[in-house]
Amino acid sequence: MKEAPRSLRRLARQKGLELVRPSPEGRLVRVSDRNLVRTLAALGEDVASISSDGEVRCHAPASLIDRPAWGLSLQLYELRSDRNWGMGDFKDLWAICPMAGALGAEFIGLNPLHAGFLYEANRCSPYEPSNRKFLNPLYIAVDEVEGFATSPDVEAELSKLRELPLVDYEAVAAIKVRVLRTIWKSVQQAENPEFEEFIGNGGRDLRLHALFETLSYAQTTKGIGAGWLSWPPEFQSPKSAGARQFARSHEDEIKFHQWLQWIAHIQLSEAKECCRRAGMRVGLYLDLAVGEALDGSATWSDRTLYVRGAAIGNPPEPFATKGQDWRLAALRPDTITSGDPSPFARLMTASMQYAGAVRIDHAAAFARLFLVPTDATPADGAYVRYPIDDMLEELAYMSVRHQSIVIGEDLGDVAAGLREDLAAVGVLSYRILSYEQSKEGFVQPQDYPELALACVSTHDHQTFSGWWKASDINLRLEHGLVSKGMTLQHRKIRKSERKSLLAALAAAGMIGPDEQSGAEDPEQLVVAVHEYVASTPCMLVSVRLADLTNEEAPTNIPGTDKTYPNWRPKLSVDLAALEHLPMVRRIANVMNRYRGTLAAHGKVDPSDRAGGL
Repeated sequence: MKEAPRSLRRLARQKGLELVRPSPEGRLVRVSDRNLVRTLAALGEDVASISSDGEVRCHAPASLIDRPAWGLSLQLYELRSDRNWGMGDFKDLWAICPMAGALGAEFIGLNPLHAGFLYEANRCSPYEPSNRKFLNPLYIAVDEVEGFATSPDVEAELSKLRELPLVDYEAVAAIKVRVLRTIWKSVQQAENPEFEEFIGNGGRDLRLHALFETLSYAQTTKGIGAGWLSWPPEFQSPKSAGARQFARSHEDEIKFHQWLQWIAHIQLSEAKECCRRAGMRVGLYLDLAVGEALDGSATWSDRTLYVRGAAIGNPPEPFATKGQDWRLAALRPDTITSGDPSPFARLMTASMQYAGAVRIDHAAAFARLFLVPTDATPADGAYVRYPIDDMLEELAYMSVRHQSIVIGEDLGDVAAGLREDLAAVGVLSYRILSYEQSKEGFVQPQDYPELALACVSTHDHQTFSGWWKASDINLRLEHGLVSKGMTLQHRKIRKSERKSLLAALAAAGMIGPDEQSGAEDPEQLVVAVHEYVASTPCMLVSVRLADLTNEEAPTNIPGTDKTYPNWRPKLSVDLAALEHLPMVRRIANVMNRYRGTLAAHGKVDPSDRAGGL
């Protein structure tokens, strides 16, 4: 990255100024540029040449401010269909895009699609990828790859995988890789200029990732792990003589893994085009994980870019009293924005090239990361600061270049002033209904910020129905994440929250005063809370598909690892039946009255509330 221009807020931070101050109401507010100039001058700084004018902001289409949008969010693997191979794939995504577009949705929000451990596929968390710059080949629709031919044996195996309630990643990976290798053998000799161009554009990063996958395959066939920390020393660095010799003798296998990335790229690019054809103003909304596995392709390919001897985690907190060690590698703060392109820019390009919007998981990392030393506990960790001004400036440039909206997952314990810093460069805040509470109760719709994405629930939460029944509280106790005493306290709080939410819904006109008795219709409440977030001024509202199908099994229980099948539950409803599901149409109608064509033309009938659907 070229040397950053002299920025007012950058200089202020360098000179020790806090960029926010408390208000009389107890909120943090930004210090105005005018007052920053005054304070810097008082400290003896020459501020004559300093100006905040012309600082780049993230892409934010004016049409989304005039007419806010809504979209569907889902876990791609959770989709069921009568043709996929035991988990949702890119062809399923091609099918859901026009369906969502016809309902009025303007985007499709997805889990991270980063490359995982292909040869240890049970390591299936999309938030612990092997390499964030590449795609997960398990999402390839094999039946759409030129040269594919099925057989009775394959069809019998696929039929069993489709019927399972949980994704069997190891079985899916085994059959997909086996069939893809067969296709590769039939096409590898044919000249393909587009594939060769893809390899050329991918350069060193793509080749090293493919070499890692080739080594990973070789090691797992010997009973050794898929991650490089378990490999023999001669293969633990791509620069070693052993790794270079291995590469020379496995060129075809390396090219196979480059081909897998090409196929995944083509199919995800087609999904982007499907969104365009469906008339979506945003399109794909991709999720960027906060880090990568300690033993994955990214850290193996260039270890010098990553923090050594510590992993990203979270300090002890009420919902996880022992804290969390996420076992994720962090990019080093002193190199993250160095070079042209920088590691950070390359990372953002990997997602933004496909996406009209990108959600950055754990946006707290722009200011600081909590690092847990190796062989220690989260209680022994510490926060490490990151070059926030450089990162936000580069983020804004990348956002504008790729015309990609940025959403920052700014939940939890973030550094003071970070939300204001993110807003200053046009990053949307992330607002979950159950989190938007104050001492007075739930935040009313009109008080949500415009520069935000609002939603009812996410992958780390129960569906709204599960939240209402306190299923999340019960599961935290069941899996030993909190004590019985803390659970009793949480149940008491939830009882109060339910009462407070009903009052907020009534105050906003989403339910009548007579519907606050506690004997509410569960489906009516789901509709009411979606109308609540739809009526906010937030630029985007995300509707979680699992809320519409009322899934009982949560996607993920944060803090668990072996005791719950995280990232495996499938939807209870087949893809073909989704658009005919009454709840899908009810919620789409609600969204469209506030955020669709009818709302744009001023045809919303204020009396046509959720109860009238």
